[in-house]
Amino acid sequence: MSTLRQIEANRRNARLSTGPVTDEGKSRSRQNAIRHGLTAETVITALEDADDYTAFEMAVTADYDAVSAVERELVLRLASLLWRLRRATAIETGLFEIQARQLLQFRQGRSNHREHPTEPDGLCRHANTADHVVCNGRAQEVSGRFTSPESSNDAGQIADNVTGSYVRLSNLPTCPLDRLSRYEAALWRQTCQILFTLQNFNRRKRWID
Repeated sequence: MSTLRQIEANRRNARLSTGPVTDEGKSRSRQNAIRHGLTAETVITALEDADDYTAFEMAVTADYDAVSAVERELVLRLASLLWRLRRATAIETGLFEIQARQLLQFRQGRSNHREHPTEPDGLCRHANTADHVVCNGRAQEVSGRFTSPESSNDAGQIADNVTGSYVRLSNLPTCPLDRLSRYEAALWRQTCQILFTLQNFNRRKRWID
């Protein structure tokens, strides 16, 4: 454990280090931040590409003239948060796509049963529940017909399909949309805090200059 004398000495030494001054030094500093970024903590290697994240991180760090170690860490954390916000959007899209595929399968199953009425009754009962969702223990009908995106270009039908998918997602017992919304809100709060802190750093640097 460091003694109080060592801590004070470290603080004095830190005050003497102002970071790189020349453009070349600042450029190298930014590259160091990129090499030692939060890729391992942010990227899901089984699902995402680390190279894509590195390029994204470089784009974010290029917008800031980070000099001190604190600034560099804040910028890297900002890149990590923005990446996770993009992931949240992708998750929401995936949830709707899953529901859309299920709705389409239900409609196709109903259509096949009507064309082949000799099929088992179990298929009919399963297909007939395709237009319903369970809410508070009771089945409720979802308004609007679901059609494949390739079968119609009508904006109203597309809106009905999206609405139907949203209703089904909202009534799932795991509440994925609510959880995703809370997760996204937490990320945005952290992002705003970092942006505010970085703005204060920029104002202080302009005042010093």
